[in-house]
Amino acid sequence: MNPITGLLHSRKFLLLILDTVISTVVFAVGKWAQAASSDIATLIAIYQPVFVAIIVAISVEDAALKRSGRG
Repeated sequence: MNPITGLLHSRKFLLLILDTVISTVVFAVGKWAQAASSDIATLIAIYQPVFVAIIVAISVEDAALKRSGRG
């Protein structure tokens, strides 16, 4: 399998891209909408650990699958 194709089908990579896009959009909105910037920063602080937890869970699941010989 092509490494780029594998990367584009990786759930971890797609979550990373989604998190990066959301953070960038929130940063841009906060930069130009000063009134909402502290609320937006709070939302990012709340959502960021969720993305990290999902990525870690997928990594653990993938590692267990590979150790079992089925992956």
